[in-house]
Amino acid sequence: MDQMRRKVIGTGGAGLLAASMPASVAFAQVAPIKIGMSMPQTGGLGAGGQAALIGLRMWVEDVNARGGMLGRKVDLIVYDDQSNGANTPGIYTKLIDVDKVDLLIAPYATNVTAPIMPMMKERGLLLMGNFSFQVNAKVQHDMWFNNAPWGDAKSWSDGFLEAGKKAGAKSIAIFAAEGEFQQNLANGAREVVKTTGWNVVYDQNYPGNNTDFSSIIRSVRASRAETVFVACYPNESVAIMRSVAEIGLGPQVQIFGGGMVGLQFGPVMHGLGSLLNGVVNYNSYVPGMKYPGIEEFLKRYTDRAIAAKVDPLGYYLPPYNYATGQMIEQAVNATKSLDHKRLADYLRRNEMKTIVGPISYDKNGERAKPALVQAQFRNIKDNDWDQFKSPGKQVVIWPASEKQGEVITPFDKARKVT
Repeated sequence: MDQMRRKVIGTGGAGLLAASMPASVAFAQVAPIKIGMSMPQTGGLGAGGQAALIGLRMWVEDVNARGGMLGRKVDLIVYDDQSNGANTPGIYTKLIDVDKVDLLIAPYATNVTAPIMPMMKERGLLLMGNFSFQVNAKVQHDMWFNNAPWGDAKSWSDGFLEAGKKAGAKSIAIFAAEGEFQQNLANGAREVVKTTGWNVVYDQNYPGNNTDFSSIIRSVRASRAETVFVACYPNESVAIMRSVAEIGLGPQVQIFGGGMVGLQFGPVMHGLGSLLNGVVNYNSYVPGMKYPGIEEFLKRYTDRAIAAKVDPLGYYLPPYNYATGQMIEQAVNATKSLDHKRLADYLRRNEMKTIVGPISYDKNGERAKPALVQAQFRNIKDNDWDQFKSPGKQVVIWPASEKQGEVITPFDKARKVT
């Protein structure tokens, strides 16, 4: 644990907060409300985690500028879990038993959140989820509330597979990392495929953090699959895209992508540039989508992100982490309580207003109305940050409520810059 970095916004950042507070705000001389979490700030998920923290810290500063919650200042206690799920149970035990936090937020991602779910249920603690997938499917903790825009596996794969079907594809290749998130996602797609008449011509799992995908891409090409669904984490996404560019998938491929984490991150998009063209992949927000307050948030976020040398776009995680704070604030203010059961009951029964739109929950603490989109990269050029700030470079093809255009197929045609 000594290697875990602890950062506090509140007591430790009092100077920064005081500068942002109106002179009229004065906190009662009582202990702050402590919100604790781990967040991957190093390791494979570190880049996303660092960006997400900026969004959450912006909420902490904003809520304290409004007078905190229940007349008390909010402190955020954060440890680096190093993108390693083996670290999170110990971190959350320390947050609960040593730091004595009042509320808990989960770390970003499935593989580091899943190990703490049994503890949360056993101790009867509210846990605000953070872009994980199906970690509560088996545990069935009734005090879990995920901020992510997806629901079950269908919200990930339906739009992607529908686009493939419309293009006339009948065969599919699936490959995925062996981690819990990737397998949850791939298994969901496999279930959908079974019931919708696809011919599975290739299906392969690979060890996580793999860096050489040449043999897999050659095998996919040899299978002559017309649709290729991938479930992977950021470093793997980069390696996969480079292998696809080098080897190719064959002219028969209509649609490629689906569940590739990392292609939503500014540094990854900028680094891959034109290699992204044609890929259809899930996303939480792309320019042109209309959410109340998100554009103002992103303007504020960008200045902080550039200073911190993290993702300057911040479309994927930061707005949703800010929204987590908004949901906590609404529940605490409405119930005038920090009691976990009362807060959970409020979150379960009410629709929250956030900068990523209204959020309501189903019985498993996932989105009752999923807001995930599938978008296609188009006309991406190399070495150009500004292009990603404009609509039209990631075109939403699904769902109909957010649709910005039709998918371009086949994949080879969509890869060309016009």
